[in-house]
Amino acid sequence: MAGHSQFKNIMHRKGRQDAVRSKLFSKLSKEITVAAKVGGPDIDGNPRLRLAVQNARAQSMPKDNIQRAINKSQSGDGDNYEEIRYEGYGPGGVAVIVELLTDNRNRSASNVRSYFTKCGGAMGETGSVAFMFDRVGEITFKPAVGDADTVLEKAIEAGAEDVQSDEDGHTIYCAFEDLGDVSKSLEGDLGEAESIKAIWKPQTNTEVDEEKAGTLMKLIAMFDDDDDVQNVYTNFEVSDEVMAKLTAA
Repeated sequence: MAGHSQFKNIMHRKGRQDAVRSKLFSKLSKEITVAAKVGGPDIDGNPRLRLAVQNARAQSMPKDNIQRAINKSQSGDGDNYEEIRYEGYGPGGVAVIVELLTDNRNRSASNVRSYFTKCGGAMGETGSVAFMFDRVGEITFKPAVGDADTVLEKAIEAGAEDVQSDEDGHTIYCAFEDLGDVSKSLEGDLGEAESIKAIWKPQTNTEVDEEKAGTLMKLIAMFDDDDDVQNVYTNFEVSDEVMAKLTAA
């Protein structure tokens, strides 16, 4: 069992849902504001904004919140957010990529470096781990949209490159530059996606034991709790047995 999403799900189940939801909405709003500021407030003419709004809707973010975030981008008095990517290594040599939207680069760099240090990792130079990942599009659907064979067929027709289906739903991968076209085609066949985004997908995974997995969980929690951090990607892998222990802890 690999990746950040499983640990994130555990943390969200254990955390207070209202606090988690509030922080999620804040980060979604920030992405909407930046997307609208960069490409304009017209959803149909701004692919990045369209994806940001679609992801917000998938998380049941109220329409008023979405519109406020778009309006903020045009008000002239909103924060000037900078897109930054930091890279480094966590416990067990696990590669970590952190994406941020921040109005204070120095603060963000200091915070990210401290998170790595506290968990026995180290922040590296730009490009120090990115070569271990591929930049791809990821589209997720809930299980109810269809069985694995149906989703696979539709994904192939849409031009996707890979599909992973399990009891939690369907995850479809495509070339980064094809994300808009593939997601639009799938939406026509399967309905609205749960999420649509560009991600860093690891080429290979690094297996870690229970102790290191627990420390990685703490590291990811620190990143998730930081208002500037938008996304975290890692290449760790843990066994089902270790995952069961962490879930029960």
